Amino acid sequence: MVRISTRLVLSVLLLTILQLTGAAQTRMPQLKFTDRTLPNGLRVLSAPDHSSPTVAIQVWYHVGSKDDPPQRSGFAHLFEHIMFKSTKNMKSEMMDRLTEDVGGFNNAFTADDVTVYYEVVPSNYLETLIWAEADRLSGLNVDDANFKSERDVVKEEYRQSVLAPPYGRFFYLLQEKSFLDHPYKRPTIGSIEDLDAASLHDVQEFHATYYRPDNATLVVVGDFDPKQLDDWVNKYFAPIAKPDRPLPRVTTKEPARTKETRFTGYGSNDLPAVGLSYLTPRQADPDSDVLLVADAILSSGESSRLYHSLIYTQQLAAEADANAEEREDASLFVVIAVLSEGKKAEDAEKSLLAEIKKLQDAPVSAAELEKAKNQIITEQLRQRETSNGKALALGEAAVLLGDPARVNTDLSRLQAVTAADVQRVMKKYFADQNRMVLYYLPQAAKKEGQ
Repeated sequence: MVRISTRLVLSVLLLTILQLTGAAQTRMPQLKFTDRTLPNGLRVLSAPDHSSPTVAIQVWYHVGSKDDPPQRSGFAHLFEHIMFKSTKNMKSEMMDRLTEDVGGFNNAFTADDVTVYYEVVPSNYLETLIWAEADRLSGLNVDDANFKSERDVVKEEYRQSVLAPPYGRFFYLLQEKSFLDHPYKRPTIGSIEDLDAASLHDVQEFHATYYRPDNATLVVVGDFDPKQLDDWVNKYFAPIAKPDRPLPRVTTKEPARTKETRFTGYGSNDLPAVGLSYLTPRQADPDSDVLLVADAILSSGESSRLYHSLIYTQQLAAEADANAEEREDASLFVVIAVLSEGKKAEDAEKSLLAEIKKLQDAPVSAAELEKAKNQIITEQLRQRETSNGKALALGEAAVLLGDPARVNTDLSRLQAVTAADVQRVMKKYFADQNRMVLYYLPQAAKKEGQ
């Protein structure tokens, strides 16, 4: 007997409703939240939701790989791991015991601009997790043993995600070659050479500089009493002192591109790959919403333009994709193709550019535009089904967009995107002089002396 999940049925039904009624008729459920800042600088965003007896706790530290010191890439990523080691009051890996042993879960992620730690637990364990997050903010053991053990873990991740996969180095180079001056050119995962060169003192200085209450945002969404939450936050977080040292921020601005740049890399891949990147504005810019729609038109699903053209019709590529990579300071729009056997990189590049030009030369149809917006909106609505998804949306709005109220305006901004908007941004940002081209070829194609 074939079992079809309730979630799948609901997702299909939701997409069908959106397609029948149109995205313009859909309203994003409003998230009612409170926003307060403690005297030590910690920002607290909270939103009660009693639909489930669980609660999501997140701490957003406004530090990512762009803040890694020069020649010390991977530090932000390193602390994503060290924060699960021992503290003044907890043994290593105790966060797993506090969450998984009561039926919850925890995890973390590092990005270019932020490092985020999150837990979801039954709501009667909220105080315990508030205490635990405060404890690892104020009492983390940044000692030699924790540093070296987690450095080895990060180095192994680099081997597994960059060196081992046939196209791991391709995606690493795409980011590295897409920025000239901005520290975004250092991929988040770091490098083995930089990690090996790091000292315990380097790591302790990074921790003291960025892991502080005035660089953190606590987000709590779920089944809790607001007054009780405030009391617990005041009890455990308020006593943590704000350090006297300044909080540095990246001030480097990526210069506008004035001409196309081209690079060639070689790897263990059997089939060539081609990547194009274009500089686009910061995530908070209004054009970011339009670029998300353009991304969906080009690459979302088998009916997308890249799939239909490069994979199905021309049979040039085994994979074709686009990605509007949003960042706080400056973003990228990346288009890639992994070629089919016997195909040339030059032909794939021409086909990718042809699809971009089609979006520049003519507005998309009303049906194609509506489908793209419905795909994005459906995914956002799915995210908001859980407390953790709501907390992620609220944290992103506050920390990366600079305004938590934007958590309630995402849908209306996307709904307002027009075919003329898509055509406008394609012409504005996808100019020849704003393009970086990367060919990633098999080692066998490398000529002697290169």
